[in-house]
Amino acid sequence: MAIQLQSCTAAEALPLRMRYREEMNCQIVHDSIHTRPGWTEMYLLQLDKISAGFSTVAVNGPWKDKRTVLEFYLLPEHRNHAFEIFAAFLQTANCCAMEAQSNDTIATVMLHAFASEIVTEKIVFRDAVTTSLSAAGATLRCVTSPDETQVQLTQRSGSTEFILEVDGEAAGQGSILCHYNVPYVDLAMEVAEPFRRRGFGSYIIQELKRVAYELGAIPGARCSPTNVASRQTLQKAGMVPYASMLVAALRP
Repeated sequence: MAIQLQSCTAAEALPLRMRYREEMNCQIVHDSIHTRPGWTEMYLLQLDKISAGFSTVAVNGPWKDKRTVLEFYLLPEHRNHAFEIFAAFLQTANCCAMEAQSNDTIATVMLHAFASEIVTEKIVFRDAVTTSLSAAGATLRCVTSPDETQVQLTQRSGSTEFILEVDGEAAGQGSILCHYNVPYVDLAMEVAEPFRRRGFGSYIIQELKRVAYELGAIPGARCSPTNVASRQTLQKAGMVPYASMLVAALRP
């Protein structure tokens, strides 16, 4: 069995990444890194000169000083050689760290087998329950034009912004972030301190979910595993946890 690694562009790896997206069938948190020039190195993985998969290494942005494996995907018929192919890849890629979305089965198994100091950086949520929360005196107002929002969704970049007003006073804000794999978006919110603990955060998420669906998108969200208030806010708005973002140091 001969394992070959070939450096490639994001465009050359796209057919395999399409397979990867289909299998994941969810929001892929770091998907947009592939569209940022100079942020990744990509490799085609071959087994006896037959295409077997791909891997992505992050080399810029937050990963500038630590080459990090972000994706490792093999076609189903080659997964019986997963450990050998990943070990061969590491010998070439010269990485010191790895990150994986825990519902990415192959990458997560490789992370636990080849890495240490594993930490959950974020919890990833998906929508599961339609809620009907009310917020007396509160109005969530979009401040991004419909045309700009459509451009963002098409280009998979930017965000649609909202302001929460309570009795005419600015009380918080929300965002629908578009830089994720189609058709997913990410939701974010913040409530000003004087207005907290009144249910406005969950109300913002609920309304952002509604707008996302009206735009033809599927909402997701993230928060720190130690942020109890954010976890509760997301769950109250019908979001449920389905994955963790794992970070780890690769063993020498």
